[in-house]
Amino acid sequence: MTKKTKSIKTINRDVSWMYFNRRILDEASNQSNPLLERLSFLGIYSNNLDEFFQVRVATLRRIIEIEENMRHLDSDSKKALKKILKLNEIYSKDFESIFLELNEALQKENIYWVNESGLSEDQKQFINTFYTEELMNSLFPVLITRMKYEPELNDKSIYLAVKISNSSDQKKNNKKEYALIEIPTGEFSRFIVLPKKDEKICIMFIDDVIRFCLPKIFSQFNHDKYEGYTIKFTRDAEMDFDNSAYQSVFDKVSKGLKSRKSGLPVRFVYDREMPSDLLRFTEKLLRIDKNDIPVSGARYHNLKDLMTFPKLKENLKFENHPPVPIPAFDKSISLITLIRNKDQYLHYPYHSFDYYIRLLRESAINPEVKEIKISIYRLAKNSKVIKALICAALNGKKVTAIVELLARFDEKSNINWAKKMQDAGIKVILGVEGLKVHSKLTHIKARNGNIACIGTGNFHEGTATVYTDFTLMTAHKSIVDDVENVFEFLEQPYLNPAFKQLIVSPQFMRKKIMSLIKTEIENAKKGLPAYIYCKINHVVDEKIIEKLYEASSAGVQIKLLVRGNCSLVTGVPKISENIQVIGIIDRYLEHSRVMIFANGGEERYFIGSADWMQRNLDYRVEVYTPVYDPRFQKQLKTVIEFGLKDNVKGRIVDGTGNNRLNAGENESPFRSQEEIYTFYKNNYTRNLQDKKQENI
Repeated sequence: MTKKTKSIKTINRDVSWMYFNRRILDEASNQSNPLLERLSFLGIYSNNLDEFFQVRVATLRRIIEIEENMRHLDSDSKKALKKILKLNEIYSKDFESIFLELNEALQKENIYWVNESGLSEDQKQFINTFYTEELMNSLFPVLITRMKYEPELNDKSIYLAVKISNSSDQKKNNKKEYALIEIPTGEFSRFIVLPKKDEKICIMFIDDVIRFCLPKIFSQFNHDKYEGYTIKFTRDAEMDFDNSAYQSVFDKVSKGLKSRKSGLPVRFVYDREMPSDLLRFTEKLLRIDKNDIPVSGARYHNLKDLMTFPKLKENLKFENHPPVPIPAFDKSISLITLIRNKDQYLHYPYHSFDYYIRLLRESAINPEVKEIKISIYRLAKNSKVIKALICAALNGKKVTAIVELLARFDEKSNINWAKKMQDAGIKVILGVEGLKVHSKLTHIKARNGNIACIGTGNFHEGTATVYTDFTLMTAHKSIVDDVENVFEFLEQPYLNPAFKQLIVSPQFMRKKIMSLIKTEIENAKKGLPAYIYCKINHVVDEKIIEKLYEASSAGVQIKLLVRGNCSLVTGVPKISENIQVIGIIDRYLEHSRVMIFANGGEERYFIGSADWMQRNLDYRVEVYTPVYDPRFQKQLKTVIEFGLKDNVKGRIVDGTGNNRLNAGENESPFRSQEEIYTFYKNNYTRNLQDKKQENI
C-alpha cells in the first residue's frame, strides 16, 4: 500500500452493510413509494437483518472470542461489533416509528390493524371458526416449566411466550405455568383478513389470533389469566463439518444442517411489555446471556413477513411492469439457430426468464443436441430449469449438473434437487472441494455448433422477476470453448486449464482485474481516455480498493454502482476524488455485475458472477465473459449511465453512512429502473413500426 493510501481507512464491510440496509429502511419511509411497497421494504429490511446476525455478527463474535483468548483486547472486530450494535439500536427505533407511521397511513386507506381486544362479535365468531377448523391442529404448546431439557426451537420462526396464572392471588392452586407456542407462519399467512367492521378492512396478526385463543388452547388448566408475548431469537448459521470422517458430501452437509439447528443464539428480541419473571425464565431456558444481544422491542417481531402482506388494493402497489417481448426470440423457430447467427442477451426482469427456459426445452427435445451442462447455485421452488434438464435426460441427452450444496440457506433445497436429478439419470457433481461454485454457466453441445450462456444471476425463475440480471447467449467459438473448459475443471479439479476469453477465479480473476485497472492508470498518465464504469453488488477487497485509489490518484475517472457493501471512502483529495459511488434501492434488487474499461478509447466490456470480495476472487469458481456485440455493449453502458444519473432512488455511497440523495440542483426527476423499462418498451415499439414499414 502506498504512503498516500495508508492513511485512508476503508470502511469495515459489516458496518458498510448496515449503511446499505439503512437505505432499504429509507425506502420504507419514502412517501413517494406506494403504501404497500413501503410495508414490503420494512419486511426486506427485517429479513436482511436476520440473515446478517445469523452470518456476519455470529462470525464477528467467533473472531472476537479467539482474539480475546489471544489477549487482543482492542481489536478491529470488537470495534466493528460495537458500531453495528449502536447502529442497530438507532435503526430499530426508526423502524418502529416508520411502522407506526405506516399504520396511520393504512387507516387513511380504510385499512385497520385490530388485535384480540378490539373485535366485533362477527370477528370473534370468524376467529373461533378459523381456530376450530384450521388453526387448532397446527398449534403445539410446549410447557417449559415442566421440561428437563432445552427444547429444539426453530430460529426462523417466532414464538409466543405464554404465562398462565390466576387473576386473583386469593385463589387456590395459583401455580404459574410458562409455555412456548411456535407461530405456524409456514402453514398460514402472518396476516388474517377479518370480516369488515363498519366498512373498514380489518387485518389481524396471527400472533393476536393465537392470543385470543389462549383460553381454548389451555382449557384443561384451572387458570383464568393468559398472557402471550412474542419472542424471536437468531442462531449462529455456521455449519460444523467433520472433515476427518469418511462421509459423502451429501452426508456432511446434511449433518451440518443439523448442527445449525443447535447453534448458539446471537440475538434475542422480546416484547418490552413481557413480565420480568417470564423473561428471566425464557432467557434461562434458551441459554440467553448479555453477550447474546437481547433487544427489547415492540409487540410484533419477525416483520420480514411484511413482504407477503395481502395485496388489498392495486393502487397501493407499484404499477405492473410486464416483461418487454423480444421480437427475434418470439419469431424464431429455433433459438439455438438464432444464437448461432448472432449473440443474444436477456436483461431480467425487463425481459422474461421464459426465453431461457424455452432454450433449455428446445435443447431437451432437439435431435441435434447431444449434451447439456449447467452450474446451479440456487433454484426456484418448482424449478422449470430442473424439469427441462430431466426431460433432456429422459430423451437420451447426456446431462451434467454442477450443484453447489453450500449455497447458504439453500443447502436443503439443493440436496433435494440433486437427488431428484440423480434419480432421473443426470450426472450430478457436488461442487469442488474447498471452493464454492458460484458461476452461472450453461453449455449446450450440438452437431451443428455449440452454444453457451453466461449470466450474472442464478438460473432461478423466481428471482428473475425481482432481481436485475443479464444472460449472454453466444456461439462465439473461443468463449464457448472456454465455458466447456470450466466444466472440465469442475469435473476434474486436478486439471490446470487455460482460458483465452473468460476471466475465471480463483485461478486468474484477481490478476486480470488488477491488470485492467493498471492499464487505465498507464493510459491516464499518457493522456489517453481512462475510466472505469462498474455495476456490482459489493466492493470490499482491500487490494482492489488500494488499486482503485491508485487509479483515482492518477486521474482515472471511476464511476461505480454498488448495491450492498462498499468499503471505499470517496471524495478524499488526491486519493479518491475521482471516484463516484451510487447505490440504488428500488422496486427491483440490483444484482447484475458489469465492468467497462476505457482501454485508451477501445472500450472493453464484461459481465459475470463475481463481486469484488476476497471470497469471490480467491475462494470461489466465478466467471466474467467479454461482450463483443455492439448492441449489447450499448445496453450495458446505458444501464450504468442511467444508474449514475438516478436522482430519485440513487444514494451517494461515500463511507459516511449518510446515504444522501444523488440529487443535483434544478435537475428533472430521473428514476433509472423506470427509465430502463421505458427504454426497452420504446425499442420494442420502434422495432414493430419498422417491421410494419418494411411490409408496406
